[in-house]
Amino acid sequence: MLTDTAIKSAKPSATVVKLSDSGGLQLWVTPQGGKYRRMAYRVSGKQRVLAIGVYPATSLKAARSARDKAREALAVGHDPSQKKRLDRIAAEAISVNTFSALADEFLAKKAKEGKAETTIGKLRWMLDFAKPDLGPCPVASITPPQILAVLRKVERRGRLETATRLRSVIGQVFRYAIATGRAEYDPTPSLRGALTAPITKPRAAIVQPIPFGALLRTIESYDGTPEVVAALQLLALTFVRPGELRHAEWSEFDLEATIWTIPASRMKMRRPHRVPLAPQALGVLKRLQAITGSRKLLFPSVRSPDRCMSENTVNAALRRLGYGKDDMTGHGFRSAASSMLNETGIWNPDAIEAQLTHVENNSVRRAYARADFWDERVKMMVWWADRLDAMRRGGEVVALRA
Repeated sequence: MLTDTAIKSAKPSATVVKLSDSGGLQLWVTPQGGKYRRMAYRVSGKQRVLAIGVYPATSLKAARSARDKAREALAVGHDPSQKKRLDRIAAEAISVNTFSALADEFLAKKAKEGKAETTIGKLRWMLDFAKPDLGPCPVASITPPQILAVLRKVERRGRLETATRLRSVIGQVFRYAIATGRAEYDPTPSLRGALTAPITKPRAAIVQPIPFGALLRTIESYDGTPEVVAALQLLALTFVRPGELRHAEWSEFDLEATIWTIPASRMKMRRPHRVPLAPQALGVLKRLQAITGSRKLLFPSVRSPDRCMSENTVNAALRRLGYGKDDMTGHGFRSAASSMLNETGIWNPDAIEAQLTHVENNSVRRAYARADFWDERVKMMVWWADRLDAMRRGGEVVALRA
């Protein structure tokens, strides 16, 4: 039998030197001086060799243990080399089928589908809550209690809505795993009712003409940067989503035709959206063009011209103007426009919804609602801009329909 001393002192020769231990275990010394653990055995009368390890990384004790396991496999009719190869394939399959690997594939798929960077960023942020605990686990072996433990951690931080959304996102990863043959079922539906339901409340918005007019006057006198003033004014005039405005590029605007075309990649519903530009909106844009017109973005970040302003910029400006988070938000301009336009009774509710890019909930009605009410929307946006001027001046308030 070999000893550590004999192995250490073994010298290379012109050909491979094979030193035997016992039970077929050998040490092969190559002409280059490498020392390899091998096991010689026979299967169906044919000579085979099993690679066990390299000296000194694989100790003599570890090599003998591997030899014993190989002999056990031989005793029940298994070829140790074939079993080792199958075990390696299984291990590789597990490594590419972990929750972390599937989550990354899922995000890459969303990117290929043209989902907005902000959408993918939010999904990645959500999945980062799960990866520390679920990431290394084979996705097919993850159980509902494991997922619940992750969600409970988020709940304990007071993020009830995030925990609920995280359950949904984890479910999306599992459904992708099922579709690609890496899992057989989605464990997240069994967690319905296990989480504390968040108390939802609508985004704060000022929807009455007199206080909204006061807000417009306050914005006009804001002592912040002209870009932020322009952003607030354009939110009021166009009532697009704040993210759609922040990421706006000058190439999307046709000031001659008075149209802003937002590409589908940036729209929540993944469809391009046209915004009619009233004269007041054109005035804001032309003033802004003198400041940022030489750049790609209307509202570049102060840190990098290649990035847009922070999503917190608009809300922070409203706070500086004296409007708390329960008074008004950037998204509140949409609620204000929707409420006041509908209350007039002048405009087709479908035209208002089209301008807000809301999708009809009824699938049958949605299939037939193809018109975008463009002509009416053009008139409505001019009327709305004039209405904002009247509210800002604090003039006579037009009576609204009861």
